[in-house]
Amino acid sequence: MASSLSCGAISSSISLVGISSSNNLSQGIEERGEESEEHFMEERQLLLGESSQQSVIDPSLLRRMYVGHFLSRWGARMWEFSVALYMINIWPDSLLFTAIYGVVEAASTTLFGPVVGTWIEKIAYKQVLRMWLLIRSLSFLAAGGAVTALLVYFGPASHKSVPFVALLVITNISGAISVLSTLAGTILIERDWVVVISNGQPPEVLVRMNSIIRRIDLICKLFAPVLTGFIISFVSLVASAVILALWNVLSVWLEYWLWITVYNGFPALSENKQRRKIEVFSNDSLGARIVELSNISREGTLEQERTNWKRKITERLSKLLSFDAWIVYFNQDVVLPGVALALLYFSVLSFGTLMTATLEWKGIPAYVIGIARWISAIIGIMATFVYPIVHSRISTLRTGLWSIWSQWGFLLVCLASIWINNSITSAWMLMGGVAASRLGLWMFDLGVMQLMQDQVSEADRCIVGGVQSSLQSMLDLLTYIMGMVVSDPRDFAQLVILSFIIVSSAAILYTFHCYRVRKHLLHLDKILAKINWLVNSL
Repeated sequence: MASSLSCGAISSSISLVGISSSNNLSQGIEERGEESEEHFMEERQLLLGESSQQSVIDPSLLRRMYVGHFLSRWGARMWEFSVALYMINIWPDSLLFTAIYGVVEAASTTLFGPVVGTWIEKIAYKQVLRMWLLIRSLSFLAAGGAVTALLVYFGPASHKSVPFVALLVITNISGAISVLSTLAGTILIERDWVVVISNGQPPEVLVRMNSIIRRIDLICKLFAPVLTGFIISFVSLVASAVILALWNVLSVWLEYWLWITVYNGFPALSENKQRRKIEVFSNDSLGARIVELSNISREGTLEQERTNWKRKITERLSKLLSFDAWIVYFNQDVVLPGVALALLYFSVLSFGTLMTATLEWKGIPAYVIGIARWISAIIGIMATFVYPIVHSRISTLRTGLWSIWSQWGFLLVCLASIWINNSITSAWMLMGGVAASRLGLWMFDLGVMQLMQDQVSEADRCIVGGVQSSLQSMLDLLTYIMGMVVSDPRDFAQLVILSFIIVSSAAILYTFHCYRVRKHLLHLDKILAKINWLVNSL
């Protein structure tokens, strides 16, 4: 019995030692696992630029970014205003050349907008900067030179000559390329850099940066047409074309220095590409979907391999037309607000080329049109101040809702103008309604952009931005096609009616999105409570 007890004690001791060794071993493994996990997290934070402390943004770098954006947008706004006046003077009494240019410009953005967004995702920021600025300056130089030659050497009787057609083609193609290069800069700065720079900061920082960026654009929209209009009215159209070309050639050097300084001053911008290499193959990213589709295609049967050439053609067409980018876009939660914003581009109720050319045909001087655009831009700038105030009181979603319906209300004045017999009075009502509606338009634009910045993943941000620009240009393209079909300025009222219907559809679509998200549009209980309080107080 004693021996059995001693054997039991020995076995118990062995068991205890084994358990103790096992516990020590598992504890050591867990400790090493925790150390490796901590080490991994530290490496991840270092790689992704994450920090537990919020870094302070250097105001001088932000000022340089804003100045660079101003220089970029000034040249684009000069061309945007001038091109309609160039075209209506090349062929008076017709909107055809103006509409053709608009079709070429919008079609190029529609087809290649997603390609531009995908391209920005793939290459380094420095390469994007160099190619954006170089291509933009050269294209504006070519467009300005071609327009100058058309205005100096050719008259209305030269429409069928080969040199005239060649210069017109150069103008259209160069203008389209300049718009694509400007789109690349817009996606890079407004959709990407602003979000990366404000990462880790309070939400108000992104709201403020978005408002300032939009304010700069509207300031350029305010002053560039006024200055260009005075040059055209009191000097000549040729002088404005020459100045446009020189501006884009001379300012590009300063722009590049400003952007490179900003890039070097924010390490997060260079680290952002490394972050995307990690996130690009996540489950909800475009890369993962592409890899999954390619793996499935490799597992095809023998019969599918025989039709390999068909698959190759399909893949090349898919890459060319960026079908994958469109799939990413339409899978976003904010697709309805994006479509609603794009619908607003299917309208002549803006100081675009068609409306500008029509006002010129009605006898409104170029400097008056420039002043009207100036007033419109001032109201738009006011929207960038009003938006942060409204946003601080109500949500981004509700801010967009009130904004788009306020735009709709002001456009009722434009709709009423088509029944005014006096041509000058009708023109002033048209300009006044469009100018006033900019308050709601630009607040809605800021609201939708904020929704996309908040709800679109970083891996898809530039892709979604490119598709959004493409969709907007597609609707803009339809506007110019309307201008080609209804090319007589006397029938401009038909375009006004159709545009108002489209804006109404956009407002209804966004309202549906708000109801789908919030499950209600108005706080009826609060409204009824206030009504009861007023009734009882009386």
